[in-house]
Amino acid sequence: MSTTSTKQYLTFTLGGETFALETERVREVIELIPITRIPQTPEFVRGVINLRGHAVPVVDLRLQFALAEVRDTVNTCIIIVEAELEGERLAMGAIVDAVREVFEMDEADVSPPPRMGASVKAEFLKGMGKKDDTFIMILDIDRVFSPEELALVQGSAVG
Repeated sequence: MSTTSTKQYLTFTLGGETFALETERVREVIELIPITRIPQTPEFVRGVINLRGHAVPVVDLRLQFALAEVRDTVNTCIIIVEAELEGERLAMGAIVDAVREVFEMDEADVSPPPRMGASVKAEFLKGMGKKDDTFIMILDIDRVFSPEELALVQGSAVG
């Protein structure tokens, strides 16, 4: 009998595609609140939000993944995640079209990311999962918020 480890994932949508993040890296999901734009940051950086007295940088995942820009809707929300930068955990906000559900999946059911055909760069993906008949792209949050991008965002939030 083999033992497989099960992880929980939070699923969300972007441009009709379903993505997931490991719940252990998700702090909370909040509704879209006013975002203060920061000059001289990449286009995918929407700005910062005030989250209980802390400035939290917010990234629009649609723009970061080069998906078509759409208007925010009542379902648009911000997922507050913990990304790692040089050994330090940093709160970041990720704007998504809609949050779906939390579900469990065995690690054995996660296959490597496809080399082509995915709507996002393969380096952003930890793997592909499947729930019912839907393929789910599992994001590697530390690659989505790479050290270079985090340093850029963090530098602009501080300065």
